[in-house]
Amino acid sequence: METEIKHLVRIANTDLNGNKQVFIALSRVKGIGKKMAKIIASRVNIDPYVLLGSLSDDDIDRLKKEVENFGKDPDIPSWLLNRRNDYSSGDNIHLIGTDIDITVTDDINRLKKIRSYRGLRHEKGYKVRGQRTKSTGRKSAVVGVRKKRV
Repeated sequence: METEIKHLVRIANTDLNGNKQVFIALSRVKGIGKKMAKIIASRVNIDPYVLLGSLSDDDIDRLKKEVENFGKDPDIPSWLLNRRNDYSSGDNIHLIGTDIDITVTDDINRLKKIRSYRGLRHEKGYKVRGQRTKSTGRKSAVVGVRKKRV
């Protein structure tokens, strides 16, 4: 008797391909990489190399709960989390999905509001992290130097 494979599995507001292995499918969620996906699968006693669509509903629910509560567990080392020393709370947390986009936008707006150097660079659309700007990062479509007509 063969089990029915679910072609789409919804975890963390993301539709995941059920025909892929668990760790590869989980890595499609923003904020979860392959290493973190393997850790999440092993924490709920699921083989990361099994197809995601072949898991039972109970296993998928356990995966969902682990993904949602991953950053809140004190056993996880802080270097594995993607938001250490959060500005508002000061805690080490892990963000996934749209929370990442919202937090980055809030951080940039805070930098602009306090008129920091990085905030001003963001406002003007310049490079922010110290890259060279003399010859790279030009926005116009001009490719080369044009000679003056005589």
